[in-house]
Amino acid sequence: MNKGYNEFSRQKTTFFRRPPQVKSSKAQIITKFHKIPDIKFEDQQLTSFSGLLIFQLFFKRIELKDKLQKCFSNLKLSPIFGHHLVVMLLIIHLILGFRRLREIDYYRDDPLVLRLMGLKKLPDVSTISRSLSQMDTQSIGNLRRLSRSFVMNVNYNSREGRIESHKM
Repeated sequence: MNKGYNEFSRQKTTFFRRPPQVKSSKAQIITKFHKIPDIKFEDQQLTSFSGLLIFQLFFKRIELKDKLQKCFSNLKLSPIFGHHLVVMLLIIHLILGFRRLREIDYYRDDPLVLRLMGLKKLPDVSTISRSLSQMDTQSIGNLRRLSRSFVMNVNYNSREGRIESHKM
């Protein structure tokens, strides 16, 4: 008979099983970093994203995380990775020079990125996409107003050559 047909019609059992999908708790994901490490210009064990330390201080001074959280206060969902964290991750993603969401894998385990985010692990691309799809027009409007207020409240002092920010 047709030996090739019999081989395909027989169901094969495999001994490999996918690991069970485990949902992480907030305690396993969220952490807090308050102290800004000292930057010394000498031979150190630094990652390629060490420049993010400057942004950690900047984000803290402008209270970015709190302001982003207020933008999404109308959403009743309480995911482990809040919408404000997803937007903050996208900001960091662009600062690092990446454009595609899949490129998060390049810095997923970087300790400075995790420190800046205040997380122990970054969300998967599917979690980010899901979170973005759950944002409503009111939240996006709030985010646009916040962005506009950041731009409008910054002055460039040409005499001193520095940027000054007004308290919002």
